[in-house]
Amino acid sequence: MKAWENNIRKISPYVPGEQPKDKDIIKLNTNENPYPPAPGVGKVLASMDADRLRLYPDPEVKALVHELANYYNLENDQVFVGVGSDDVLAVAFMTFFNSGKPILFPDITYSFYPVWCNLFKIPYKTPKLDGEFRMVPQDYYEENGGVVIANPNAPTSIYEDLTVLENIIQHNSDVIVIIDEAYIDFAGRSAVELVNQYDNLLVVQTFSKSRSMAGMRIGYAMGNSELIRAMNDVKYSFNSYTMNMPSILAGVEAVKDEEYFRESLAKIIETRQKAIEEFLSLGFSLPESKSNFVFVTHPKIPAKQIYEALKEQKIYVRYFDMPRINNYIRVTIGREDEMNRLFTFLKKYLENR
Repeated sequence: MKAWENNIRKISPYVPGEQPKDKDIIKLNTNENPYPPAPGVGKVLASMDADRLRLYPDPEVKALVHELANYYNLENDQVFVGVGSDDVLAVAFMTFFNSGKPILFPDITYSFYPVWCNLFKIPYKTPKLDGEFRMVPQDYYEENGGVVIANPNAPTSIYEDLTVLENIIQHNSDVIVIIDEAYIDFAGRSAVELVNQYDNLLVVQTFSKSRSMAGMRIGYAMGNSELIRAMNDVKYSFNSYTMNMPSILAGVEAVKDEEYFRESLAKIIETRQKAIEEFLSLGFSLPESKSNFVFVTHPKIPAKQIYEALKEQKIYVRYFDMPRINNYIRVTIGREDEMNRLFTFLKKYLENR
């Protein structure tokens, strides 16, 4: 080993879902929205003057911050915008989790959390979800350096009621509590309504799922102005111009079109219910989904075998070879024709077993 190799930070990275290049596939593995973004998004991008790209974008992202603040009935200084919710969460981890005490998040949740902890040298503990993949609030009463909760949770799809979250927030008034709401628009009430009640609460959302803009990379956080100011200080300390100009313009248009947004959500939720009924009729079991995916298991056939059989048919779903969930597959809700093709294959596959 060369001497300089001793100074390289070695870490096990987050592994994203596969992004196959073959066009003749059904891609149900990364929880993307199957429908296009709001029409105004395409129009603003098509009409954009390319000469504007020679200029730096607005480092404060004022236009998008203002649109989001108005949408959620917040002040501009209560909103932080970043390059996807992953960027926003990474900045939040760097900003708020520096006490030396372990932060807490569930043992089954978004697998990027431990990666950031290892990267930023943040100690952490992972209280176990119960047998039904639900949170146990009492596990978050102990002394800690912060709490992170994905709600609805990934990959389990489970939504915890606001009363559960508020209980945990109230028992952790001396640390920052982050509620990661990537899938909240497919679920129920958002913790955003608690932001003005608890100055230690930060709520993170994204345009990648419900607003059909994973390719634009837009995420945002909402909290009291002191938290947002601290995050901006960290952001400006390593990269002032994180959000590109086309994303800012497209993001503003996406927020404006509420009617299209609600129509898209309704279609996915309707297809989700049909998919749940189909899975149950085929003998699968699953937690109640409040996201744009379902988390299913079969009593007789190992999940990995189903995952591999689907992949051979160019139907991509997500399999996690991890303790407690290695007999489940996560299936994104696609268009109805895509889901029909999925179930047509699964019926034949199960009949021949």
